Amino acid sequence: MSTTILSREQAAGKVMVALDYPDAASAEALLKQLEGIPCYMKVGMQLFYTAGPDFVRMLKARGYRVFLDVKMHDIPNTVKGGANSVTRLGVDMFNVHAAGGRDMMEAAMDGVEEALVADPSLVRPTVIAVTQLTSTSDEVLNDEIGILGTVAESVTRYAMLTIASGLDGVVASPHEVVRVKDTCGPTFQTVTPGIRPTGADIGDQTRVMTPQDALKAGTDYMVIGRPITQATDPRAALESIIEELIQA
Repeated sequence: MSTTILSREQAAGKVMVALDYPDAASAEALLKQLEGIPCYMKVGMQLFYTAGPDFVRMLKARGYRVFLDVKMHDIPNTVKGGANSVTRLGVDMFNVHAAGGRDMMEAAMDGVEEALVADPSLVRPTVIAVTQLTSTSDEVLNDEIGILGTVAESVTRYAMLTIASGLDGVVASPHEVVRVKDTCGPTFQTVTPGIRPTGADIGDQTRVMTPQDALKAGTDYMVIGRPITQATDPRAALESIIEELIQA
């Protein structure tokens, strides 16, 4: 567990607002409400598939850091090409599935390196791997996915594979942060969905934690969607979360 005193800017920088919208216009409406708050923006599959690279370029032009959450999982050569493309797009972070294995994750890093060699003006993105989704319970892991053991054990195993493959961190629930940091070291980054402010509906998540508790557990970034995007006043909701992190 860690105790950190954060400035407002540092606290805001730990929040990744999940732009889980069906189109650019809907996302733009939220951006206008959050203007000036220096948080990360997470662009997931739904928005990226409809708004495309131009939306990411727009976010970058407006000064946002962007986490492209498309969870690449394919044969190594295909993931290598995808990693090359999103590196050239200028994203600050993207992810692959650890379940794709070491060859696939190493191929992703090769794609990043080739893009950087081709264009030295590019900034190397942070590359992370998805371990187990925060909607996955032990029962789903065992009975449906077919992996024995607990979710925590699976997350740890994937985290070890991820760091051995040369990536920067993992996506995991906040409940696994301490275990991941103990296993892979304090500089190995954790990005944690499943963050719910006190009293918020947990929705389809099963392994959740409050922002303050996630920060105390040592997470580097927390992905927060519906508690902000579906709030009556999204800006006030985000400001409240930032204040909670400062007070932690």
